Amino acid sequence: MGRRATKVVFVTQQFDPDHPALGTTIPQLAALAQRVDELVIVADAIVPERLPPNARAHSFRAPTKLGRGLRFYAALARELNGLRGGAVIAHMCPVYAVLAAPLVRPARIPLVLWYTHWKDHWVVRLAERLATAVVSVDRLSFPFASRKLLATGQAIDVAHFPPRGPEPAGGPLRVVVLGRYSPAKGLETVLRAAALALDAGVDLRVELHGPAFNELERKYRSGLEPLVDNLGLRDVVELGDAVGRDELPAVLARSDVLVNNARGGADRIVYEAAASGIPVLASNPAHENLVEPDAFFGHEDAEALAARLAEVAALSPAERAARGAELRERVLLGHSVDSWSDGLLRAAGLSSTAAGGSVGSR
Repeated sequence: MGRRATKVVFVTQQFDPDHPALGTTIPQLAALAQRVDELVIVADAIVPERLPPNARAHSFRAPTKLGRGLRFYAALARELNGLRGGAVIAHMCPVYAVLAAPLVRPARIPLVLWYTHWKDHWVVRLAERLATAVVSVDRLSFPFASRKLLATGQAIDVAHFPPRGPEPAGGPLRVVVLGRYSPAKGLETVLRAAALALDAGVDLRVELHGPAFNELERKYRSGLEPLVDNLGLRDVVELGDAVGRDELPAVLARSDVLVNNARGGADRIVYEAAASGIPVLASNPAHENLVEPDAFFGHEDAEALAARLAEVAALSPAERAARGAELRERVLLGHSVDSWSDGLLRAAGLSSTAAGGSVGSR
C-alpha cells in the first residue's frame, strides 16, 4: 500500500467541458479529486465553475511561448511546499514532464507522465527518462518499451454512456466511424470496405463524424467526397461534422457497430462505444485488451474489414447485444475513470483517500 494521497498537481492542456478533444478531462479529474485531499490543476484554459470542490487551478495562458513557460514555472513553484506526500502528473503532453522535472525531481516528488499515442519522438524519450513513472492505456499504446510503464486502461466516464436499448430486427447495418478527419484514421479503407460489403449483399449505412482541426485535416475530408462518389456510396454514406460530448451517447445508441481504423494509440472512442454496449471492429492491436481477436482487420485491408462487417450483419440483434454487453463489462472493470485514477496514484506510489474539504479557485 502506498502513502496516503494528500495533494496532486495535474498539468494538462485544457480544463474545458466544451473542448472537442479534451472535454473528457472533466470527469477524469472529478474521479481523481475524490481520491486525494487536494487537487491543483495547471492548464492553459480553465473553466473554474467545473472544478471539483477540493480543487484549485492556475492558468499559464499567455500570448507568447516564453510567457506561458514563465507562468507554468510560477504556478508549479507556488505548489511545491505542499507536495510532500503528493505527486505531479503530466497529462498527454510530454513537454510538461520535461519542464516540471527540474523543480519536481530535486524535491523528491513523484513525477508521472500519462501518455497514449503512437508517435515516438525525442521529447517523449526525454520525458520518459525524467519521469519517475509512465502510465498509458496498455503497453501497445505507448510508443516504445519502458520499464517505468504501468498500464491503467482508458479513463471512460461510463455513466455518460448508458447501455443502448433493444435493437429492432431488420433494417440495414448501421455503421459509425467517429474521430478526426485525419490520414492516420484510414477512412479511405473504411469507405472501400463499405463498397465491397454492399457488393457482397450486405445492407448497410455508414455515418462518419469528426472535427477537422487544421488545413491538412480539412483537405483530407474534402478528398473523401469524390471517393464516396467514385465508389457509388452517396446514398449510404454521411460525412458529418464533429459530435459534441452531449450528443455522442445518442449517436452511439443508434448504431450497430463502430469501426475504428486509427493507425496508433488506444483510441478513446473504441472504449466509449464499448461502454455503450455496441460491437467494435478495429485495426490497431493496442485495443487487444478490450476487443476480441476476430474483430480485428488490417489497417489497409478493405477486404478483411468488409468480411468483418458481413459477419456482424449476419448476427441476430440478440447476438449483437450480447457482444456489446460483454464489451461494456470490460470497460467497467478495467477502463473507467475510477480504475484510471487508482492506477495514476499507484504509479506515483500513493493510495486513495476520500476527498478533502472545499477550497477555492484562482
